[in-house]
Amino acid sequence: MGCKNCCNACLQCLFGYETNVMLVINNKGVGALFRLIQFLIIAYVAVYVCWIQRAYQDTDSVISSVSTKVKGNILTNSPIEGVHVWDVPEYVIPPQGENTFFVLTNVILTPGQRQSKCPETPSEVTKCESDSDCKEGYSDVHGNGVQTGHCVQYSDKIKTCEVQAWCPLENDANIPKPAVLSAAEDFTVLIKNNIQYPKFKFKKRNILPHINSTYLKSCMFNRKTDPDCPIFRLGDMVTEAGEDFSVMALKGGIIGIFIDWNCDLDFSERFCIPKYSFSRLDNKNPENNVAPGYNFRFAKYYKNNESIDTRTLIKAFGIRFDVIVFGMAGKFNIVPTIVNLGATLAFLSLTAAICDWVMLTCMKDRDNYAKHKFIHLNQNGDSMPLVSKLEKYIIIKLHNIILIKMILFYTVIELHGDKLIWDSMME
Repeated sequence: MGCKNCCNACLQCLFGYETNVMLVINNKGVGALFRLIQFLIIAYVAVYVCWIQRAYQDTDSVISSVSTKVKGNILTNSPIEGVHVWDVPEYVIPPQGENTFFVLTNVILTPGQRQSKCPETPSEVTKCESDSDCKEGYSDVHGNGVQTGHCVQYSDKIKTCEVQAWCPLENDANIPKPAVLSAAEDFTVLIKNNIQYPKFKFKKRNILPHINSTYLKSCMFNRKTDPDCPIFRLGDMVTEAGEDFSVMALKGGIIGIFIDWNCDLDFSERFCIPKYSFSRLDNKNPENNVAPGYNFRFAKYYKNNESIDTRTLIKAFGIRFDVIVFGMAGKFNIVPTIVNLGATLAFLSLTAAICDWVMLTCMKDRDNYAKHKFIHLNQNGDSMPLVSKLEKYIIIKLHNIILIKMILFYTVIELHGDKLIWDSMME
Protein backbone atom coordinates (compact mmCIF):
# COMPACT_ATOMS: atom_id res chain seq x y z
CA MET A 1 0.00 0.00 0.00
CA GLY A 2 2.82 2.39 0.87
CA CYS A 3 4.55 1.89 -2.46
CA LYS A 4 1.26 2.28 -4.31
CA ASN A 5 0.46 5.54 -2.54
CA CYS A 6 3.96 6.79 -3.17
CA CYS A 7 3.66 6.04 -6.89
CA ASN A 8 0.25 7.68 -7.05
CA ALA A 9 1.58 10.82 -5.37
CA CYS A 10 4.52 11.01 -7.77
CA LEU A 11 2.28 10.50 -10.81
CA GLN A 12 -0.12 13.11 -9.53
CA CYS A 13 2.67 15.67 -9.14
CA LEU A 14 4.16 14.77 -12.54
CA PHE A 15 1.02 14.72 -14.65
CA GLY A 16 -1.14 17.17 -12.71
CA TYR A 17 -2.22 20.25 -14.66
CA GLU A 18 -2.71 23.66 -13.13
CA THR A 19 -4.98 26.23 -14.78
CA ASN A 20 -5.83 29.77 -13.80
CA VAL A 21 -9.20 30.56 -12.30
CA MET A 22 -10.73 33.92 -13.23
CA LEU A 23 -11.73 35.46 -9.92
CA VAL A 24 -13.39 38.87 -10.22
CA ILE A 25 -13.04 41.02 -7.07
CA ASN A 26 -14.88 44.30 -6.76
CA ASN A 27 -12.26 46.15 -4.76
CA LYS A 28 -11.42 49.72 -5.78
CA GLY A 29 -8.02 49.70 -4.08
CA VAL A 30 -6.73 46.52 -5.81
CA GLY A 31 -8.33 47.57 -9.09
CA ALA A 32 -6.67 51.00 -8.98
CA LEU A 33 -3.29 49.40 -8.14
CA PHE A 34 -3.70 46.96 -11.03
CA ARG A 35 -4.40 49.73 -13.58
CA LEU A 36 -1.66 51.98 -12.18
CA ILE A 37 1.01 49.29 -12.56
CA GLN A 38 -0.23 48.51 -16.07
CA PHE A 39 -0.08 52.21 -16.99
CA LEU A 40 3.46 52.60 -15.62
CA ILE A 41 4.73 49.55 -17.53
CA ILE A 42 3.11 50.64 -20.79
CA ALA A 43 4.39 54.21 -20.35
CA TYR A 44 7.91 52.93 -19.64
CA VAL A 45 7.89 50.75 -22.75
CA ALA A 46 6.33 53.38 -25.02
CA VAL A 47 8.36 56.39 -23.86
CA TYR A 48 11.74 55.05 -22.74
CA VAL A 49 12.15 51.74 -24.59
CA CYS A 50 10.52 52.64 -27.90
CA TRP A 51 10.85 56.42 -28.18
CA ILE A 52 14.11 57.25 -26.35
CA GLN A 53 16.08 54.00 -26.68
CA ARG A 54 14.49 52.87 -29.96
CA ALA A 55 14.86 49.28 -28.82
CA TYR A 56 12.92 48.06 -31.87
CA GLN A 57 15.93 48.95 -34.05
CA ASP A 58 19.17 47.26 -34.97
CA THR A 59 22.16 49.60 -34.46
CA ASP A 60 25.61 50.22 -35.90
CA SER A 61 28.54 52.48 -34.87
CA VAL A 62 29.93 55.15 -37.14
CA ILE A 63 33.18 54.78 -39.10
CA SER A 64 34.73 58.13 -39.95
CA SER A 65 37.58 59.89 -41.73
CA VAL A 66 38.45 63.59 -41.35
CA SER A 67 40.58 66.07 -43.30
CA THR A 68 41.09 69.77 -42.53
CA LYS A 69 42.30 72.85 -44.38
CA VAL A 70 43.14 76.10 -42.54
CA LYS A 71 43.29 79.49 -44.27
CA GLY A 72 44.47 82.95 -43.17
CA ASN A 73 47.48 85.32 -43.08
CA ILE A 74 48.95 87.59 -40.36
CA LEU A 75 51.39 90.49 -40.60
CA THR A 76 53.66 90.96 -37.53
CA ASN A 77 56.47 93.40 -36.69
CA SER A 78 58.68 92.17 -33.82
CA PRO A 79 62.09 93.43 -32.60
CA ILE A 80 63.67 90.06 -33.38
CA GLU A 81 62.30 89.28 -36.86
CA GLY A 82 60.99 92.65 -37.97
CA VAL A 83 58.15 92.69 -40.48
CA HIS A 84 56.97 89.17 -41.17
CA VAL A 85 53.95 87.64 -42.88
CA TRP A 86 52.79 84.37 -41.34
CA ASP A 87 50.99 82.08 -43.78
CA VAL A 88 49.52 78.58 -43.54
CA PRO A 89 52.79 76.57 -43.92
CA GLU A 90 54.28 78.47 -40.95
CA TYR A 91 51.49 78.47 -38.37
CA VAL A 92 49.81 75.10 -39.11
CA ILE A 93 52.13 72.46 -37.62
CA PRO A 94 52.30 69.77 -38.93
CA PRO A 95 50.64 70.48 -42.30
CA GLN A 96 48.60 67.26 -42.08
CA GLY A 97 47.30 65.54 -38.96
CA GLU A 98 45.04 62.63 -38.16
CA ASN A 99 41.73 64.11 -36.95
CA THR A 100 43.66 67.06 -35.47
CA PHE A 101 45.36 70.31 -36.46
CA PHE A 102 47.49 72.83 -34.57
CA VAL A 103 47.38 76.61 -35.09
CA LEU A 104 50.28 78.73 -33.81
CA THR A 105 49.17 81.71 -31.67
CA ASN A 106 52.27 82.82 -29.74
CA VAL A 107 56.04 82.32 -30.14
CA ILE A 108 59.36 82.83 -28.36
CA LEU A 109 62.13 83.11 -30.96
CA THR A 110 65.82 82.46 -30.34
CA PRO A 111 67.60 83.24 -33.64
CA GLY A 112 71.23 82.60 -34.61
CA GLN A 113 71.88 79.54 -32.45
CA ARG A 114 74.94 77.44 -33.25
CA GLN A 115 77.01 74.74 -31.56
CA SER A 116 79.35 76.46 -29.04
CA LYS A 117 79.97 77.02 -25.31
CA CYS A 118 77.96 79.41 -23.13
CA PRO A 119 76.80 79.85 -19.50
CA GLU A 120 73.83 77.72 -18.47
CA THR A 121 70.66 79.54 -17.39
CA PRO A 122 70.64 80.09 -13.59
CA SER A 123 68.95 77.53 -11.31
CA GLU A 124 69.65 75.84 -8.00
CA VAL A 125 71.58 73.13 -9.86
CA THR A 126 73.56 75.29 -12.30
CA LYS A 127 74.72 78.16 -10.03
CA CYS A 128 78.38 77.86 -8.98
CA GLU A 129 81.25 79.64 -7.24
CA SER A 130 84.23 77.79 -8.77
CA ASP A 131 85.05 75.05 -11.27
CA SER A 132 84.78 72.46 -8.49
CA ASP A 133 81.02 73.05 -8.40
CA CYS A 134 80.68 71.93 -12.04
CA LYS A 135 81.08 68.37 -13.29
CA GLU A 136 82.49 67.83 -16.74
CA GLY A 137 80.24 65.68 -18.92
CA TYR A 138 77.23 66.07 -16.63
CA SER A 139 73.90 66.60 -18.41
CA ASP A 140 70.88 67.82 -16.49
CA VAL A 141 67.55 66.55 -17.82
CA HIS A 142 66.09 70.03 -17.42
CA GLY A 143 69.21 71.79 -18.73
CA ASN A 144 70.21 72.97 -22.18
CA GLY A 145 73.47 71.09 -22.78
CA VAL A 146 76.45 69.15 -21.38
CA GLN A 147 78.64 70.78 -18.71
CA THR A 148 82.27 71.49 -19.59
CA GLY A 149 83.46 71.61 -15.97
CA HIS A 150 84.04 75.39 -15.93
CA CYS A 151 82.28 78.00 -13.82
CA VAL A 152 81.77 81.18 -15.89
CA GLN A 153 80.13 84.55 -15.46
CA TYR A 154 76.45 84.63 -16.43
CA SER A 155 75.86 88.21 -15.27
CA ASP A 156 77.48 90.77 -13.03
CA LYS A 157 76.39 88.94 -9.88
CA ILE A 158 75.70 85.36 -10.99
CA LYS A 159 78.01 82.58 -12.11
CA THR A 160 76.78 79.35 -13.71
CA CYS A 161 78.33 76.20 -15.09
CA GLU A 162 79.39 76.40 -18.70
CA VAL A 163 77.67 74.01 -21.17
CA GLN A 164 78.29 72.77 -24.67
CA ALA A 165 74.99 73.50 -26.43
CA TRP A 166 73.14 75.49 -29.07
CA CYS A 167 74.09 79.02 -28.05
CA PRO A 168 72.80 81.56 -27.21
CA LEU A 169 70.39 79.70 -24.95
CA GLU A 170 66.66 80.27 -25.05
CA ASN A 171 65.10 82.61 -22.48
CA ASP A 172 61.42 81.66 -22.14
CA ALA A 173 60.77 83.41 -18.82
CA ASN A 174 58.74 86.17 -20.44
CA ILE A 175 55.88 85.15 -22.71
CA PRO A 176 54.87 87.86 -25.23
CA LYS A 177 51.68 89.72 -24.28
CA PRO A 178 49.46 90.07 -26.18
CA ALA A 179 50.03 86.92 -28.22
CA VAL A 180 52.10 87.46 -31.36
CA LEU A 181 49.47 85.79 -33.56
CA SER A 182 46.37 86.83 -31.62
CA ALA A 183 44.71 87.73 -34.93
CA ALA A 184 44.53 83.99 -35.67
CA GLU A 185 40.99 84.05 -34.29
CA ASP A 186 39.90 85.21 -37.75
CA PHE A 187 41.43 82.17 -39.45
CA THR A 188 39.01 79.64 -40.91
CA VAL A 189 39.14 75.88 -41.24
CA LEU A 190 37.30 73.65 -43.68
CA ILE A 191 36.46 70.29 -42.10
CA LYS A 192 35.65 67.46 -44.50
CA ASN A 193 34.15 64.45 -42.76
CA ASN A 194 33.11 61.21 -44.47
CA ILE A 195 31.17 58.62 -42.48
CA GLN A 196 29.60 55.25 -43.10
CA TYR A 197 27.49 52.64 -41.33
CA PRO A 198 28.63 49.32 -42.87
CA LYS A 199 25.78 47.23 -41.47
CA PHE A 200 23.21 49.36 -43.30
CA LYS A 201 25.44 50.13 -46.33
CA PHE A 202 24.96 53.83 -45.63
CA LYS A 203 27.52 56.52 -46.55
CA LYS A 204 27.45 60.29 -46.25
CA ARG A 205 29.66 63.34 -45.73
CA ASN A 206 29.23 66.63 -43.89
CA ILE A 207 29.27 68.57 -47.17
CA LEU A 208 25.56 67.97 -47.76
CA PRO A 209 23.99 67.54 -51.22
CA HIS A 210 22.50 71.06 -51.26
CA ILE A 211 25.94 72.69 -50.70
CA ASN A 212 27.53 73.83 -53.97
CA SER A 213 30.91 75.46 -54.74
CA THR A 214 29.49 79.00 -54.73
CA TYR A 215 27.93 78.58 -51.31
CA LEU A 216 31.08 76.91 -49.93
CA LYS A 217 33.27 79.87 -50.92
CA SER A 218 31.13 82.41 -49.05
CA CYS A 219 29.52 80.59 -46.10
CA MET A 220 30.66 80.56 -42.46
CA PHE A 221 29.26 78.23 -39.82
CA ASN A 222 26.54 79.89 -37.77
CA ARG A 223 24.25 77.87 -35.55
CA LYS A 224 21.21 79.93 -36.61
CA THR A 225 21.82 81.08 -40.19
CA ASP A 226 24.28 78.49 -41.58
CA PRO A 227 24.20 75.34 -39.39
CA ASP A 228 25.28 73.08 -42.30
CA CYS A 229 28.32 75.08 -43.43
CA PRO A 230 31.56 73.04 -42.89
CA ILE A 231 33.78 76.16 -42.66
CA PHE A 232 34.47 77.37 -39.11
CA ARG A 233 36.05 80.54 -37.72
CA LEU A 234 38.59 79.66 -35.02
CA GLY A 235 37.46 82.48 -32.72
CA ASP A 236 33.83 81.34 -32.92
CA MET A 237 34.74 77.77 -31.96
CA VAL A 238 36.76 78.93 -28.95
CA THR A 239 33.92 81.26 -27.90
CA GLU A 240 31.35 78.44 -28.12
CA ALA A 241 33.68 76.37 -25.94
CA GLY A 242 33.32 79.07 -23.27
CA GLU A 243 36.81 80.55 -23.65
CA ASP A 244 38.36 83.92 -24.56
CA PHE A 245 40.58 83.51 -27.64
CA SER A 246 42.98 86.34 -26.68
CA VAL A 247 43.59 84.73 -23.26
CA MET A 248 43.87 81.20 -24.59
CA ALA A 249 46.27 82.33 -27.34
CA LEU A 250 48.94 83.33 -24.79
CA LYS A 251 49.80 79.80 -23.59
CA GLY A 252 47.70 77.65 -25.87
CA GLY A 253 45.25 74.88 -25.15
CA ILE A 254 43.19 72.07 -26.68
CA ILE A 255 39.72 72.49 -28.17
CA GLY A 256 37.51 69.54 -29.08
CA ILE A 257 35.33 69.75 -32.18
CA PHE A 258 32.56 67.17 -31.74
CA ILE A 259 30.61 65.94 -34.77
CA ASP A 260 27.51 63.96 -33.83
CA TRP A 261 26.13 61.57 -36.47
CA ASN A 262 23.26 59.95 -34.55
CA CYS A 263 20.76 58.96 -37.25
CA ASP A 264 17.39 57.22 -37.44
CA LEU A 265 17.53 55.44 -40.79
CA ASP A 266 13.84 54.59 -40.66
CA PHE A 267 13.35 58.14 -41.94
CA SER A 268 14.67 59.74 -45.13
CA GLU A 269 18.43 60.10 -45.63
CA ARG A 270 18.10 63.91 -45.70
CA PHE A 271 17.33 63.89 -41.97
CA CYS A 272 20.72 62.33 -41.20
CA ILE A 273 22.87 65.45 -40.77
CA PRO A 274 25.85 66.22 -38.51
CA LYS A 275 25.51 68.28 -35.33
CA TYR A 276 28.55 70.31 -34.22
CA SER A 277 29.62 71.26 -30.69
CA PHE A 278 32.83 72.57 -29.10
CA SER A 279 34.53 72.16 -25.73
CA ARG A 280 37.92 72.82 -24.11
CA LEU A 281 39.70 69.53 -23.36
CA ASP A 282 42.87 70.49 -21.47
CA ASN A 283 42.85 71.25 -17.75
CA LYS A 284 42.53 74.89 -16.74
CA ASN A 285 41.81 74.39 -13.04
CA PRO A 286 43.19 77.49 -11.25
CA GLU A 287 43.90 75.41 -8.13
CA ASN A 288 46.18 73.05 -10.08
CA ASN A 289 47.64 75.25 -12.79
CA VAL A 290 51.00 73.47 -13.24
CA ALA A 291 52.27 73.44 -16.85
CA PRO A 292 49.18 75.13 -18.33
CA GLY A 293 48.35 75.44 -21.99
CA TYR A 294 49.91 73.68 -24.94
CA ASN A 295 53.39 74.28 -26.40
CA PHE A 296 56.35 72.60 -28.05
CA ARG A 297 59.66 73.53 -29.70
CA PHE A 298 60.93 73.18 -33.22
CA ALA A 299 63.78 74.75 -35.20
CA LYS A 300 64.55 76.10 -38.64
CA TYR A 301 68.07 75.15 -39.79
CA TYR A 302 70.33 76.90 -42.28
CA LYS A 303 74.02 77.68 -42.90
CA ASN A 304 75.43 81.16 -42.29
CA ASN A 305 77.97 82.98 -44.44
CA GLU A 306 80.75 80.90 -42.88
CA SER A 307 78.94 77.63 -43.75
CA ILE A 308 78.35 76.94 -40.05
CA ASP A 309 75.14 75.12 -39.10
CA THR A 310 72.82 77.67 -37.56
CA ARG A 311 69.23 77.53 -36.45
CA THR A 312 66.34 79.63 -35.20
CA LEU A 313 64.71 77.96 -32.19
CA ILE A 314 60.95 78.50 -31.91
CA LYS A 315 58.96 77.78 -28.79
CA ALA A 316 55.45 77.53 -30.19
CA PHE A 317 52.31 78.18 -28.19
CA GLY A 318 49.01 77.48 -29.85
CA ILE A 319 45.63 75.78 -29.92
CA ARG A 320 45.28 72.18 -30.96
CA PHE A 321 41.90 71.31 -32.40
CA ASP A 322 40.86 67.66 -32.06
CA VAL A 323 38.02 66.57 -34.35
CA ILE A 324 36.04 63.85 -32.55
CA VAL A 325 33.37 62.04 -34.57
CA PHE A 326 30.82 59.79 -32.90
CA GLY A 327 27.35 58.47 -33.58
CA MET A 328 24.98 55.52 -33.80
CA ALA A 329 22.51 54.65 -36.52
CA GLY A 330 19.37 52.62 -35.99
CA LYS A 331 16.99 50.86 -38.35
CA PHE A 332 13.90 48.73 -37.74
CA ASN A 333 14.59 45.03 -37.25
CA ILE A 334 12.04 42.33 -36.40
CA VAL A 335 14.35 40.45 -33.97
CA PRO A 336 14.82 43.20 -31.33
CA THR A 337 11.16 44.13 -31.81
CA ILE A 338 10.01 40.62 -30.86
CA VAL A 339 12.48 40.46 -27.96
CA ASN A 340 11.23 43.73 -26.49
CA LEU A 341 7.59 42.79 -27.10
CA GLY A 342 8.18 39.59 -25.14
CA ALA A 343 9.84 41.57 -22.35
CA THR A 344 6.82 43.89 -22.25
CA LEU A 345 4.41 40.97 -21.91
CA ALA A 346 6.60 39.53 -19.14
CA PHE A 347 6.45 42.85 -17.30
CA LEU A 348 2.67 42.98 -17.66
CA SER A 349 2.36 39.46 -16.19
CA LEU A 350 3.96 40.79 -13.02
CA THR A 351 0.98 43.09 -12.53
CA ALA A 352 -1.36 40.24 -11.58
CA ALA A 353 1.29 38.67 -9.33
CA ILE A 354 1.78 41.93 -7.41
CA CYS A 355 -1.97 42.49 -7.01
CA ASP A 356 -2.46 38.86 -5.88
CA TRP A 357 0.24 39.33 -3.26
CA VAL A 358 -1.42 42.51 -1.99
CA MET A 359 -4.83 40.81 -1.99
CA LEU A 360 -3.61 37.70 -0.11
CA THR A 361 -1.40 39.44 2.46
CA CYS A 362 -2.64 42.99 3.04
CA MET A 363 -6.44 42.81 2.70
CA LYS A 364 -8.83 42.09 5.57
CA ASP A 365 -10.67 39.37 3.62
CA ARG A 366 -7.47 37.63 2.55
CA ASP A 367 -8.61 34.22 3.94
CA ASN A 368 -11.81 34.37 1.92
CA TYR A 369 -9.85 35.40 -1.17
CA ALA A 370 -7.41 32.52 -0.67
CA LYS A 371 -10.29 30.04 -0.32
CA HIS A 372 -11.64 31.00 -3.73
CA LYS A 373 -8.27 31.62 -5.36
CA PHE A 374 -6.85 28.11 -4.88
CA ILE A 375 -9.32 25.29 -5.76
CA HIS A 376 -8.67 21.56 -6.32
CA LEU A 377 -10.86 19.57 -8.72
CA ASN A 378 -11.13 15.81 -7.95
CA GLN A 379 -12.01 12.94 -10.30
CA ASN A 380 -15.75 13.18 -9.55
CA GLY A 381 -15.90 16.78 -10.71
CA ASP A 382 -16.29 18.13 -7.18
CA SER A 383 -14.11 20.97 -6.05
CA MET A 384 -12.67 21.41 -2.62
CA PRO A 385 -10.42 24.06 -1.06
CA LEU A 386 -6.67 23.68 -1.34
CA VAL A 387 -6.44 23.28 2.46
CA SER A 388 -8.15 19.85 2.37
CA LYS A 389 -5.90 18.76 -0.43
CA LEU A 390 -2.85 19.87 1.53
CA GLU A 391 -3.95 17.83 4.53
CA LYS A 392 -4.40 14.75 2.38
CA TYR A 393 -1.07 15.35 0.68
CA ILE A 394 0.76 15.71 4.00
CA ILE A 395 -0.73 12.43 5.29
CA ILE A 396 0.39 10.56 2.15
CA LYS A 397 3.88 12.04 2.44
CA LEU A 398 4.22 11.06 6.08
CA HIS A 399 3.07 7.52 5.30
CA ASN A 400 5.67 7.24 2.54
CA ILE A 401 8.44 8.57 4.79
CA ILE A 402 7.60 6.02 7.52
CA LEU A 403 7.55 3.23 4.94
CA ILE A 404 10.92 4.19 3.50
CA LYS A 405 12.39 4.43 7.01
CA MET A 406 11.18 0.94 7.94
CA ILE A 407 12.72 -0.49 4.75
CA LEU A 408 16.05 1.09 5.68
CA PHE A 409 15.82 -0.30 9.22
CA TYR A 410 15.19 -3.85 8.00
CA THR A 411 18.11 -3.52 5.59
CA VAL A 412 20.43 -2.56 8.45
CA ILE A 413 19.18 -5.49 10.56
CA GLU A 414 19.87 -7.93 7.75
CA LEU A 415 23.38 -6.56 7.22
CA HIS A 416 24.49 -6.21 10.84
CA GLY A 417 22.15 -8.46 12.84
CA ASP A 418 22.42 -6.12 15.75
CA LYS A 419 19.27 -5.41 17.81
CA LEU A 420 20.89 -2.33 19.38
CA ILE A 421 21.04 -0.67 16.01
CA TRP A 422 17.32 -1.34 15.49
CA ASP A 423 16.46 0.14 18.87
CA SER A 424 18.56 3.22 18.34
CA MET A 425 17.11 3.90 14.89
CA MET A 426 13.54 3.36 16.08
CA GLU A 427 14.13 6.08 18.64
